[in-house]
Amino acid sequence: MSLLHDLAAAAGLQPRWQDAGGRAQTVADEALQAILNALGLPADSEAAIRASLATARAVRAEPPSFVSADVGARVSIGAGDGPAVLTLEDGASRAVTIVDGQLPGITEAGYHLLTLGGRDIRLAIAPPRCVTIADVEAGGRLWGPAVQIPALRDGRSTEFGDFGTLADTVRAFATRGADAVAISPTHALFPADATRFSPYAPSSRQFLNVMLADPSVMAGAVSADPGSPPALIDWAGAIPDRLVALRRQFDTLPDTVRAEVEAFGARGGSDLRFHAAFDALHAHFLAQSGARGWQDWPAAYQDPDGAAVAAFMTEQRDTCDFYVILQWLADAGLERAQRTARDGGMAVGLVADLAVGMDPGGSHAWRRRGDLLNGLSIGAPPDPLGPDGQAWGITGFDPRALVANGFAPFIATIRAGLAHAGGLRIDHAFGLRRLWVVPDGASAADGAYLDMPFADMMRIIALESHRARAIVIGEDLGTVPDGFREAMDTRAMLGMRVLWFERDGDGEFIPPESWSIDAVAMSGTHDLATIAGWWQGRDIAWNWALGRTSDAADEAADHDARAADRSRLWTALGAPGPQPDPSDTAPVVDAALAHVARTPCGLAIFPLEDLVGLVEQPNLPGTTDEHPNWRRRMPDTTDALLARPDTAARIALIETARAS
Repeated sequence: MSLLHDLAAAAGLQPRWQDAGGRAQTVADEALQAILNALGLPADSEAAIRASLATARAVRAEPPSFVSADVGARVSIGAGDGPAVLTLEDGASRAVTIVDGQLPGITEAGYHLLTLGGRDIRLAIAPPRCVTIADVEAGGRLWGPAVQIPALRDGRSTEFGDFGTLADTVRAFATRGADAVAISPTHALFPADATRFSPYAPSSRQFLNVMLADPSVMAGAVSADPGSPPALIDWAGAIPDRLVALRRQFDTLPDTVRAEVEAFGARGGSDLRFHAAFDALHAHFLAQSGARGWQDWPAAYQDPDGAAVAAFMTEQRDTCDFYVILQWLADAGLERAQRTARDGGMAVGLVADLAVGMDPGGSHAWRRRGDLLNGLSIGAPPDPLGPDGQAWGITGFDPRALVANGFAPFIATIRAGLAHAGGLRIDHAFGLRRLWVVPDGASAADGAYLDMPFADMMRIIALESHRARAIVIGEDLGTVPDGFREAMDTRAMLGMRVLWFERDGDGEFIPPESWSIDAVAMSGTHDLATIAGWWQGRDIAWNWALGRTSDAADEAADHDARAADRSRLWTALGAPGPQPDPSDTAPVVDAALAHVARTPCGLAIFPLEDLVGLVEQPNLPGTTDEHPNWRRRMPDTTDALLARPDTAARIALIETARAS
């Protein structure tokens, strides 16, 4: 192994990895050097590599300041022996003795503090597993829809769906037997920039997207001009219009509401105040100079703790307060949606979606940039979901910083996701084990895997799952690290089993009874073709129209391969009658939904697009403006869609299959 590879290993990078096809790959030295430089470990010369290697090894040799363990298991704290004091999270303390660096098992789950001499060690003692479906509904085989909140419609003529629309949708599904509603991410975006509407590139994951706030929570609901809104959301017009209307309401807010907001602000503390200040500053500098992120602001404002920011927060207090109120409004709306689910009898209710990272120009990176990777984008290597590889232009937690700060930002992020939800879906859950990191400006293929503190993060997730009494789902699609799914099963983190990928070694679709019970069954995701779209070959048409990579020689060959796949699917579904033509999608949608519903999985999720039989998908990965990502709306209100005979019949099929 070369000296460069020694440094990469010490930094947690994997110079060699295995792709989705099982082929061994080696990261180019130039790529490793660029990534190491971004990690603050210069690697441009042999002397620099030796110095960086010494630094990395010294950091690894430091005694831990954070340790996680399972309830009842011995806790290894590294070096140290003798008497110590264990202070539990509830404030109770007791004397303990450390022998050979081992602390006797702790039976109380929680975040505790161990004091050994002058050394403080933060402890996370976790239950052995997350909350399960059986914990929330004994013997149940639950089902529910997956929805994109902005796509939803209700009785109001709004330009896009919000948390009020979500509450109406939850109520509608609760009356039809659903126990869960999986939602698109609700993380804070950039309210002043109408071009930043992707839910997977947030400014912060600890606050909410205020554009999803339900204005009707305040006196005088905001409504758009009467008439039928278009099929695609015009974010460029809709977001500014909504902000103007909300500001008008803010200026006439009753004192009783202001008092409630003040209490909310006090609970949110400095983190909320600075997030609101970021939104105000972002709006100011975007209007002034077109600055998209804090890196483009004048230097004095790039320091959140500097005098310039403090002066702005004082001089523009009214504007900052406006963004605090928007957070309160969003929080109240999301809380109402989950309460509606519970009141409607749902066993789980909302399943929140945790995006894998954040925009490097956003609120979190401005306020706590030391938490995050700098100069690196996270993404994915080439695989069947993204043949060209993916660099998402977002950043994530630096594993060294997580350990150094006791995982505080990770804990806060998980708690924010579970604040008003009965479940959490972790996008790209492989990122808990390793992140594919790409130097800014480089090709997605010129990346490498960076190890994450997997065991610690999984224990924290289990602990937070029990505190919120919420199930946890990990998106485990793509290049699966060795042992990852086994670790998920051990912790009762549910995987995802999606119809299109449930095949045997010969490419045949496997029967429903063979699907893993330790997973959520799904007919699709927002990144995949709908059932109707797949049957028609609409995804193939999009790929060739946009010049995307395909394994087929040409479009005709791609359609020929799909024709063979259609026969495989129809045979596997076991539906009566001859195979329908590509244009006849309804019987295929019916049979496919019933197929997924018959699986032994404790929870089955069906995108609303599939329940309604729509052809187009919400998002086409790897595209921005080429495809109308996150802009499609449902063709009618949720109540009206569920009342349609074909949709009602599909729900009846699902209910029957789940109960059998």
